[in-house]
Amino acid sequence: MATVHRATEKVNTRSTSLDPATDQEPTIGRLVADASRDVSSLIQHEIALAKSELKVSVKAGGLGAGLFAGAALFGLLAIIMLSVAFAYLIHLTGLDLAFCYLIVFVVYLAVAAVMGLIAVRKVKQVRAPERAIHQAQETKQILKRG
Repeated sequence: MATVHRATEKVNTRSTSLDPATDQEPTIGRLVADASRDVSSLIQHEIALAKSELKVSVKAGGLGAGLFAGAALFGLLAIIMLSVAFAYLIHLTGLDLAFCYLIVFVVYLAVAAVMGLIAVRKVKQVRAPERAIHQAQETKQILKRG
């Protein structure tokens, strides 16, 4: 931010100063050239500032994404351990362990099927943005005429 502030100070002081070579007010051409140079410099500094901010944001975002991946992995492992615990809980009733694992599998399969059916119903409810499409077509027609 200090770089941008210094650049704006340069713009303010340079534009109002007298031409040192002639001790007269600068010409319009000189003012335009100074303003153009100052705006270009200011834009370059703004871009540099944006790059530095984005570098920090991208680094934090990458770290966050990595942590989300780690959390997903541990969540998956927790589900697997819960499945094993569920199977052993059923095994306490006296059923064979293989049959208990089959029961857990069928329960998870049923949950997946129900979630899949709900997802299909929700996806079928999705409609195209008809008003926006109509408005875009009208704008296109107006631009073709004009």
